[in-house]
Amino acid sequence: EIHRPHNKIKKGRGAKEKKKDAKAKKDDTRVERHNPRAFSVANIGKTQKNLQRNLDKSQQKEFVPLKDRRTEDNSPPSLVVVMGPPGVGKSTLIRSLVKCYTNHNLTSVTGPITVVIGKSKRVTFFECPNETSAMLDCAKIADLVLLCVDSKFGFEMETFEFLNILQTHGFPKVMGIFTHLDQFRTIKNMRKTKKMLKHRFWTEIYEGAKMFYFSGTVNGKYLKNEIKQLTLFISRAKYRPLVWRNTHPYVLVDRHEDITPPNKISDDPKCDRSVTFYGYVRGTNLKPGTKMHLIGVGDYSMTEINVLPDPCPLPDQEKKKQSLSKKDALLFAPLSNVGAISFDKDAVYIDIGRVNYTKKENLAIDGNKDDEPEAENSGDDDDDD
Repeated sequence: EIHRPHNKIKKGRGAKEKKKDAKAKKDDTRVERHNPRAFSVANIGKTQKNLQRNLDKSQQKEFVPLKDRRTEDNSPPSLVVVMGPPGVGKSTLIRSLVKCYTNHNLTSVTGPITVVIGKSKRVTFFECPNETSAMLDCAKIADLVLLCVDSKFGFEMETFEFLNILQTHGFPKVMGIFTHLDQFRTIKNMRKTKKMLKHRFWTEIYEGAKMFYFSGTVNGKYLKNEIKQLTLFISRAKYRPLVWRNTHPYVLVDRHEDITPPNKISDDPKCDRSVTFYGYVRGTNLKPGTKMHLIGVGDYSMTEINVLPDPCPLPDQEKKKQSLSKKDALLFAPLSNVGAISFDKDAVYIDIGRVNYTKKENLAIDGNKDDEPEAENSGDDDDDD
């Protein structure tokens, strides 16, 4: 049996490549080829985890981890800012949350509203006005932002403005609240709109940002099941410690009083005023000698700082309970006229409710006249004695 060798290729592309390769080998200019598949890893998933771990460790070496000051004992309440265009349902959302937490019905939503939401957690709700200056200030101090969007109308200019301001100031945690879903006539149209809004919201925030859909209102408040779902995520939310807050002391004013003597104001209406501000100190420690910046007014020096008892304290930790009862759930909203106390510019009013009294003409006057001589006689007897 004769074994014949393969015929060498003398024509075509293969022959040209072989001649070119032989010449390169002779001139010592040949480049070794590497098959990428021949040098791949055996376990792709494990290799990706190792690469990610190495990148995370190198990142940790470059940046010093920030300490979250809110986790300390007696820390101030976390600030939840409710933001959205006019008529989107911000006040309704705050009223529904307060009703769910404390069983109180708020008549008006004004100023900060502090609520005890757990055995070791408090939250301050604040409605952000639709002004650029107010948006800037809220972006600096917000721990959690509830971004309200009208599902029927879509995203508006105020929403994008506030998102840009948040990105400038460190971008706190953001949750989307989509309201007015009950205005859609067909389920198909509602699903299509929800899908479109979700993709747009995730593009602006991040992929997988939490969103809540609120359909309609009953007695001026959102449905209980939808609010319960939102409260669950608010109570479990973990906030990012941002640099500005860890390095600056700041106070969100719950209420203020003008303590200037009235005779000074009557003599000179433009005299220097003495104003007291009440609120929780957040960030770093506030020192007595430092100057403070009053937003929209200017820099002022503080006369004194006093520590007052907590108006909305946490429940007693000695009582070992599984959950927070309604009696322990507290509400502090001095400007929202909670209960029977209302604050005005120069006075505090206490509403004692409906007073029942008997009119003068309905009194038994005849019986009182018969009793009068007896009283006089008894008086005379005393004098004689």
